[in-house]
Amino acid sequence: MKSLEQKYAEFEKRSHHAEVGGGKERIEKQHAEGKKTARERLNDLLDPGSFVELDKLVVHRGTDFGMDKTKIAGDGVVTGYGKIEGRLVYVYAQDFTVFGGTLSRANADKIVKVMKLATKMGAPLIGLNDSGGARIQEGVQSLSGYADIFMLNVRASGVIPQISAIMGPCAGGAVYSPALTDFILMVRDTSYMFVTGPDVIRAVTHEEVTKEELGGAMTHNSKSGVAHLTADDDEQAIMMLRELIGFLPSNNLSEAPVVPTHDPISREDEHLQTLVPADPNKPYDMSEIIHSIVDDGNFFEVQPHYAKNIIIGYGRFNGRTTGIVANQPAHLAGVLDIDSSVKAARFVRFCDAFNIPIVTLVDVPGFMPGTTQEYGGIIKHGAKLLYAFAEATVPKITLITRKAYGGAYDVMASKHIGADVNLAYPMAEIAVMGAEGAINIIYRNKLKTEEDRLNAVEAYREAFANPYRAAELGYVDEIILPKQTRSKIIQALEMTKNKHVQNPMRKHGNIPL
Repeated sequence: MKSLEQKYAEFEKRSHHAEVGGGKERIEKQHAEGKKTARERLNDLLDPGSFVELDKLVVHRGTDFGMDKTKIAGDGVVTGYGKIEGRLVYVYAQDFTVFGGTLSRANADKIVKVMKLATKMGAPLIGLNDSGGARIQEGVQSLSGYADIFMLNVRASGVIPQISAIMGPCAGGAVYSPALTDFILMVRDTSYMFVTGPDVIRAVTHEEVTKEELGGAMTHNSKSGVAHLTADDDEQAIMMLRELIGFLPSNNLSEAPVVPTHDPISREDEHLQTLVPADPNKPYDMSEIIHSIVDDGNFFEVQPHYAKNIIIGYGRFNGRTTGIVANQPAHLAGVLDIDSSVKAARFVRFCDAFNIPIVTLVDVPGFMPGTTQEYGGIIKHGAKLLYAFAEATVPKITLITRKAYGGAYDVMASKHIGADVNLAYPMAEIAVMGAEGAINIIYRNKLKTEEDRLNAVEAYREAFANPYRAAELGYVDEIILPKQTRSKIIQALEMTKNKHVQNPMRKHGNIPL
């Protein structure tokens, strides 16, 4: 019979073996590639001493291809829970040093366990992905593990925030779990995502493409829109995850944490008085307004490299998290197109699911014209943003800084689709279209001289290129000076804090997809 000391020694030995994963050589190789190990990442992500590991000693159950002779405790994924700034989160981190982080039936069960716990306990789930994909030696058992994870991603959607950090390879079926989560962060140079790799593409379509070109961090952050955030290395990725979590509530029944600020509610910024040019055709940077009005100038932008004609992200007003959607006149004149509509629509739906108020800053000349947009389905995709704003029941505050033309005026959280407070600057232009285009239609070939045309344009501008007609009709609640923006938005947010609206009972709506 073993003594107590021997039993304790055996436990220590097994625990140590689990903690070194694939061993010293593979850990060194991971470091040489500029990547941290799964445990190092979790230690950086979570508050010191808060990580509680689950299923540390789990091993795979595979017997084919000699797998029964190679078993490593933990089996390629580290799972458990801990705290970020004192708040509970559930985590899993794939360990590339063990079988390339591939998914077995056993380690899928570990991930399933923390996903179920996260949903049950109402806490965010963060997955750190670094995996070679399905464990081929297990065949359909591995695939069943992926499908179980996908199902739980869908069940948890809108219930708890789900965040995926791609910190290495993520290919094949493995990409669909991150795609189902709320935010995807990728690391430059060391991470990639694709359904089929360069070798398969070369064989099937004869296209030559590198992993980085096909599915690298910047590809998915700037071209496809699959990813939301980019980090330069593992350390920055972890810092961004911690910052993002700070803006979010733990679940759909709670509110985001309030962060005390010394930034005065009534602070006015004289720079805003001259930021929006008198000439409606001159661009300006909408992000300057955003940074000016949020607490301490701290704005956490989401998808900054994709569809730059619209800005989305989180700021705080008097300590409370608020989602911000803003047209960007400095890029494509702030026009709405397919990519910007989809980008903003998903963000609005996330905010609505998690009780985050939405502030919308409007300077939109309309929808992007052209065959590319029409053939691509701008009608359907623009309707997604319209649907998202109309469906949202959280407080919705809208400020028209300059142009609000045509159907795009309606879509950008207008009073008519449920905004609670609608504000406008004195230079706002709320009309069906710009003065030049309107006159060309109204007086088609009837104006004989250029002077007549210019006079007609000026008359139209005087009548419609201002916020007063909308204010007279109650479509704009208040016209404000630009320097008052911060205080007026905070007043509106405080007034709407206890808003309660319930949409009609239904299984779910049918958003145009």
